[in-house]
Amino acid sequence: MDNHVSDGADYQYTMTLISTQHNKLQGETGIFAHDVFDSALYKSMAQKKWPMTPYVNVEGGDPSKGWTAFYEPPRFSSGYAALFETISFIPETHMLKPFNDRVMSTYALEQTMMEQASVYAETIITKRKHSLEVLQKQTAFVLSWKPDTTNFDFIPFTGYEPGTKTSEVTGMPRMFYDHTKPYDKQVKFYNTFVADKTVEKPRAYIIPQGWWSVIDLLKINGVEMKRFLADTTIEVEYYHIDDYKSTPRPYEKHHRNYDIKLSSQTQAIHFLKGDYIIYTGQPCDRYIVETLEPLGDDSFFSWNFFDAILQEKEGYSDYRWEDAAAGYLAQHPEVKQELEEKKKADAKFAASADAQLNFVYKHSPYYEPAHLRYPVYRLK
Repeated sequence: MDNHVSDGADYQYTMTLISTQHNKLQGETGIFAHDVFDSALYKSMAQKKWPMTPYVNVEGGDPSKGWTAFYEPPRFSSGYAALFETISFIPETHMLKPFNDRVMSTYALEQTMMEQASVYAETIITKRKHSLEVLQKQTAFVLSWKPDTTNFDFIPFTGYEPGTKTSEVTGMPRMFYDHTKPYDKQVKFYNTFVADKTVEKPRAYIIPQGWWSVIDLLKINGVEMKRFLADTTIEVEYYHIDDYKSTPRPYEKHHRNYDIKLSSQTQAIHFLKGDYIIYTGQPCDRYIVETLEPLGDDSFFSWNFFDAILQEKEGYSDYRWEDAAAGYLAQHPEVKQELEEKKKADAKFAASADAQLNFVYKHSPYYEPAHLRYPVYRLK
């Protein structure tokens, strides 16, 4: 449990709850969490006179129209727990309720959690063990999810009718929740997510030892790794970062990379003694895949751990490269043909000497191979 206080919409509940998204958990554990354990928590809290509702994922709107469950990628504790087939909860008490009520409802929920976990202890342990066994054999993994807008539950909800009145600050109409108009309704709760992006799990990942900041985090999270005992050349698959965007301002001491576009290539790569190889088939496979695959919601690449590869460190002087480029094209007519075809197809490119020289450079052996080459390799 990761206790929080929430803002957002106003309603009659003191306690709301984010449960680990059941679709992210392997079959038996997810079904049990959604159909059995969650229901037991809500029933017990109502008996303790602290009725609760799923986290009201509505910001200043009308919850009576229904809402989609809060999406929890691994950066959130409940999303992180799901990587390890662990049922997790984020309680969110409402900031507008009295402090004493928030404390006592949290106490009641923690008591309820211990009571119900005791009742279902053997079931939880057995189902999680089975889920981890299934996970280790799993071949395809979901990297991101999207809500299923066709699938919803009806849940009871007690709220307040929204209204408008004149703002004392701006003199303009403002929204408020009218406590003189409480309601008790059945509302739609969209609590099912489906796969958005998926990837096939490789036999192993290889990561050079210089990326120690990532390697340390993998170790902390229980990932088993081996090291090459000698320099080794292996044919592997790797990603090229074709395009990406970065947030202009920091977020949690990082900046985020997003809208990532990849292409993949296969090549024999020379690895050094001491580099790490991570074989899949581990209980923490989901953590391995979701952090090391660039398209994962919270991959290490998305959190800019690998930004060094995004900087082109080598270059050339135009006047010196002119002669070398001409010599290279003379020896490689296939590159010269590509250059001519691109000039015919792209008028802006044809009018730019810099762009054409750079094109030849990028197709030559002088261009640094590490630029935009994602440094985690896949062994199929």
